[in-house]
Amino acid sequence: MKSTTNRRDFFRKAAVLTGAFSCNSLYQQLFAEDLAAKSDLYKNVSAEKMAENEDFWALIQQAYPASSSPVLNLNNGGVSPSPKLVLDAVDRYNQMSNQAPSYYMWRILDQGREPLREKLALLAGCDPEEIAVNRNATEALNTVIYGIDLEKGDEVIGCKQDYPNMMQAWTQRAQREGIVYKQISFDFPIEDEDTIVEHYRNAITSRTRILHLTHVINWVGQIMPVKKICQMAHEKGVEVIVDGAHSFGLLDFNIPDLDADYFGTSLHKYLSAPIGTGMLWINKKNISKVWPLLCHGDPKSADIRKFETLGTRSFPIEQGIGEALNFHNGLGAGRKEERVRYLKNYWAEKAMSIPSVKIHTSLKTAYSCAIAGVSIEGMTPQALGQQLLSKYKIHTTSISYGNINCVRVSPHVYTRLSDLDRLVLALSRLAEENGNQSLNSKGA
Repeated sequence: MKSTTNRRDFFRKAAVLTGAFSCNSLYQQLFAEDLAAKSDLYKNVSAEKMAENEDFWALIQQAYPASSSPVLNLNNGGVSPSPKLVLDAVDRYNQMSNQAPSYYMWRILDQGREPLREKLALLAGCDPEEIAVNRNATEALNTVIYGIDLEKGDEVIGCKQDYPNMMQAWTQRAQREGIVYKQISFDFPIEDEDTIVEHYRNAITSRTRILHLTHVINWVGQIMPVKKICQMAHEKGVEVIVDGAHSFGLLDFNIPDLDADYFGTSLHKYLSAPIGTGMLWINKKNISKVWPLLCHGDPKSADIRKFETLGTRSFPIEQGIGEALNFHNGLGAGRKEERVRYLKNYWAEKAMSIPSVKIHTSLKTAYSCAIAGVSIEGMTPQALGQQLLSKYKIHTTSISYGNINCVRVSPHVYTRLSDLDRLVLALSRLAEENGNQSLNSKGA
């Protein structure tokens, strides 16, 4: 019996000593010293200038196994890969869990959720009691979409360029309960915030209760003026739900500063947390009135933890978020945002000069960061995306949705300039080939 107790004590101490926020974290062991030394060389350099410093970013690229992948991943807006230290952390926690799953998951790793909540809150600039940890933006936002009490005839306003899972959730509520789901539409890019605000303002009626707003439009990367829209909606007594799947962990902001009522995000995009991680933020005054998506003993509780009654979930993946936070914080939110925006502009500005190539995204700082859409005249998005992959091993996302027809390109901090040169060369050659084919077809 004594040896069993000692073994348990050993693993308990091991979990504490190697936790993401301990002095022995993998980030501290594997990366912190090198990043601190490199950062010290450029401590007086602005984030904007650092965006172009290839010496600094070479260190960051080395931290990601994806930087050496034979397939160039330019769909980080879908799911971003993690740095190696995050992958190692998940593996370590998984190995520990499988020694005795119900013991190490529930009694050891589960104790790490409160420190994780606090660190997420620090990044979000909010009270930890407003943060719930879950699996993705769909789960976070569906919790709110299905959890808010609405009556038959109450209106919800969204836009046709919102994310499909959220539109489907509102449509389902409308079908089941008789609420009215209205959608406005935009022709992006738009470089006038007031125009966007007025579109929402004009859609609001006396029956409007909820405005569903996407912070960064996933299709083409348009940044929406969230704060202005929230302030306008609140003046009319309308609450706002914000889909921050493509903004949190990339744009440098505090969630409460958006003036929203609810905010959901994925952490496996630009935060580079393990795949299958997300976060829900609810203004503390609203928690008690939102029903949890999954059952809870006290569904009207004002405790944010009522939204975490998921049953068995991957504790190793959840705890891996901590190492992703360490990496992000060491890098610096401002540096990260400016670097990714620089990478987007680097390739998009070059591509704009190619005959028959069109960029579907504003390149101005206020209106985009990571994502840009691109098309070649005479090619469908599907044909362009397929040829980028088959001929050049470049993975993107082809979009034909409503009034949006383009290929979405989204680099990340591990993306090299040479990778983007490869993309531009591919676009140039494909545009030329497509032009020649068109001429031959006309000549025939």
